[in-house]
Amino acid sequence: MSEFLQIATLISIWLSLLISLCTLTGATAFWMKHSKVRVQIAPLKRYPKVTLVVPAHNEEVVIGKTMRAILNLNYPTSQLEVLLFADNCQDNTAKEMRKVMREHQYHGRQVKIIERTGSGGKAGVLNDALKIANGEYIGVYDADAMPEKNALYFLVKKVLEKPDMYMASFGRNKTRNAEQNFLTRCINQEIVVTQRIQHCGIWHLFKIGRIPGTNFIINTNYVKSIGGWRNGALTEDTDISFKIMGSGKLIALAYNSEAFQQEPERLKDYYFQRLRWAKGNYEVVIKNFTHIFDHTNWRVKLETFYYSCTFFWFNAAIILSDIFFISNLFALLLHIWNPAIVLPFTITSTNVLLAQVLLFNWLLMIMLHILQINTAMATQYGQATTKQIWLALASYFTYSQLFIIVSVHAVSSVTLDRIFHRDGTKWVKTKRFSD
Repeated sequence: MSEFLQIATLISIWLSLLISLCTLTGATAFWMKHSKVRVQIAPLKRYPKVTLVVPAHNEEVVIGKTMRAILNLNYPTSQLEVLLFADNCQDNTAKEMRKVMREHQYHGRQVKIIERTGSGGKAGVLNDALKIANGEYIGVYDADAMPEKNALYFLVKKVLEKPDMYMASFGRNKTRNAEQNFLTRCINQEIVVTQRIQHCGIWHLFKIGRIPGTNFIINTNYVKSIGGWRNGALTEDTDISFKIMGSGKLIALAYNSEAFQQEPERLKDYYFQRLRWAKGNYEVVIKNFTHIFDHTNWRVKLETFYYSCTFFWFNAAIILSDIFFISNLFALLLHIWNPAIVLPFTITSTNVLLAQVLLFNWLLMIMLHILQINTAMATQYGQATTKQIWLALASYFTYSQLFIIVSVHAVSSVTLDRIFHRDGTKWVKTKRFSD
């Protein structure tokens, strides 16, 4: 049994490396193609009306800059409606919103400030907005996400390429406080890999898109037809992405659309934010797991398989490999004082083979980790530096290992929520900083 677990764990890790390598290959092909294209801001054939929604819960520190970035977007003002929700706020978020709207350059704009006291979290805000939105498309920007001037232009341009198939489009999010400390530098690398490798890779290979929490638009009538957002969902973005794919429609990648968001600067804020995301993703995987075996859309099957592997199977394999290593290391130290103690996990009597394979796996994972980060950074001007390589190496042994702890916590929390019927939708507010 011990040997079977060890071999199964090693094969699982190799499979995870293979999937990562496939995604990296797809991303490389994507950027080899698109890096040669000169981007031009030419007039669109039409400018559909867009309603932009900004859910803000106690966001007085950052809401002003986000509002100005949205109101200064390169998009006809007659075709842009903005709904600002001060959602159950106990601070001066609404006051800051009104302060910005008193600035003379924004007089006469189609902006509504709504002080909301309802439930459902961010998904509840989006469903309330859906009832009053006048736009053909509805877009979302978090309170800390400042869109680049042409962000909405690129989102609209993408959906207009195939409006009957592209029901939504999404851009990328960049870390605006990346240089604040070691944590934000690591988060920045994670975000860049997610946006420039994973998103671009799977779009290039399978035309699979994933709606992020911010910087996206979706057809208003379509989102109404699928029932809107699920109230209380911890990751409403992942949840609705599965709905869209399940209907046979696509979420298109608008890779030139960019927004700058603020990431957690304290470990506590980071931990609870990622815990909420992990719990939400686990809930979505559990909800959609049966689709692997039914007659649903193949993209839903592939995404469900990918999420199941990432959040359950591969995590379990990594945890088991760590247990094998730590147990053998502990036994080896005890063996110095007591020769009768043998290593608990071996493939051969001398354990040389297991040690060699584990070392090979370890080196492969480190090399792929650094390769992904360096490739992702190469898609951004001036980011592929020696400093980033050293940071990637340091983050592998520190920051990246936090995900294992978060995953274990999330699985146990989701399990206990279901057993004891606890409300698992509560989350800790991420602290914002003035920048």
